[in-house]
Amino acid sequence: MAITTPAASPPRNDNRNDTAVTCPACGQPFTPAGRRRWCSDACRQAAWRQRHPAPDPAARPAPPPARAATIYQCPECDQRYLGQQRCQDCATFCRRVGPGGPCPHCDEPVAVKDLTTVS
Repeated sequence: MAITTPAASPPRNDNRNDTAVTCPACGQPFTPAGRRRWCSDACRQAAWRQRHPAPDPAARPAPPPARAATIYQCPECDQRYLGQQRCQDCATFCRRVGPGGPCPHCDEPVAVKDLTTVS
């Protein structure tokens, strides 16, 4: 009868990573724990900020102020104003009619709603 030796058990820590690697952000050597790629949270954040730069605010022009292209109408005297929220004659606040501009023929404030409304 042949005596057999028990099969050698496989080593359990073959994939253990005790080797030091360098941090891609700062270049410092560190021993990673788990799937860690950076040596610190600060390096991780710096790498994310480098991959996702903030948009340049000068690249996109600011839209014109909405009030400059808005028609207001006085509830007392029905006078219309372009960009002015207060009636000059009645000294009362006007109600907002909507977006618009000056009429090319008579230079009176005209709302877009007045031009597109079918009556």
